[in-house]
Amino acid sequence: MTAIVILALVALFIGLRLYSVLGERTGHEQPILKPADPDADARMEPRPAARAAASSMPSEPDELAYLPTAGPGVRALLAADPSFDVARFLEGSKGAYRLILEAFWKGDIEAMRPYVDAHVFETFAAAVEQRAKDGLTLENRLVAIDQALVAGAEIERSVALVTVRFEADIAAVTRNSAGEVVAGSLSDAIQTRDRWTFRKDISSRDPNWLLVETDEEE
Repeated sequence: MTAIVILALVALFIGLRLYSVLGERTGHEQPILKPADPDADARMEPRPAARAAASSMPSEPDELAYLPTAGPGVRALLAADPSFDVARFLEGSKGAYRLILEAFWKGDIEAMRPYVDAHVFETFAAAVEQRAKDGLTLENRLVAIDQALVAGAEIERSVALVTVRFEADIAAVTRNSAGEVVAGSLSDAIQTRDRWTFRKDISSRDPNWLLVETDEEE
């Protein structure tokens, strides 16, 4: 009889231990993601996958999403704007990268106007105008964006600047007014590395990030 009681107590103890391990929330469970808004990429609107309503502390960013040198800037931005989500921002930046490049290649500069500041818009517009004067057209194609990482981040008062390093494969062809290929090939994609800097006033209700600078890595 004593042995049965001991076995019962052991079983109860094991059951309680299993419940304490399996039944307790650790705080590291992955949230269930809702379907993404198809227009979110173009708007560059940071929409966190989950928000801790009971806590005002910013979530720790994924270190794989930014270069080590950008870490302090990213954490400073999170402290100033807890709603900022690195992964969501990068998805939006990739959408903006594709949209702006394709608009530039087609010569449709008005399509990019909502997503770039005045200086960048004027630079792109001048290049499109010169291309038209030279009788050239582009048949470029963004094959894939291999990687997008935050390369730098800073915040001054309420203005945030985030630089994204893109690695992409682009197939490019330039034709003259006669339709002849004068440069490039659509069969051979070239890997490019660009750094684009986006700006946003975090005190504003406008969710858009504007492209304020572009640079090409050697």
